[in-house]
Amino acid sequence: MALKLSLKPDERLVINGAVLANGDRRTTLIVHNKASILREKDIMQETDVTTPARRIYFPIMLMYMDQGQQDKYYEEFVLRMTEFMNAISTPEAIEICVKVSREVMNRNYYKALISCKKLIVFELDKLAAV
Repeated sequence: MALKLSLKPDERLVINGAVLANGDRRTTLIVHNKASILREKDIMQETDVTTPARRIYFPIMLMYMDQGQQDKYYEEFVLRMTEFMNAISTPEAIEICVKVSREVMNRNYYKALISCKKLIVFELDKLAAV
């Protein structure tokens, strides 16, 4: 099944490690084969890795984008996920962590990223409440 992407003017995305930028008009791309694709809004820069949940997201993103280095990034993911799970006790957050870990174990990195975004939101909500 093909993936249809609608890009806003000047929006960037990464496909298999190549950074592409859209022109000044809305564009639609159709990807007919399997590829590692991240939109600009899903790409986290190393300088943005400032919280525990973001420290989980970042190595998953790198596993997804750089499949030649997955073992290296997986070790970082395990370390950060273990730290996070040792610090929380909320059943909702634990459930999300289990889901993220399951997706990573199954090499469904994009799905893991989507689930991990829920951890980032959870963390923001908890920090706002403090």
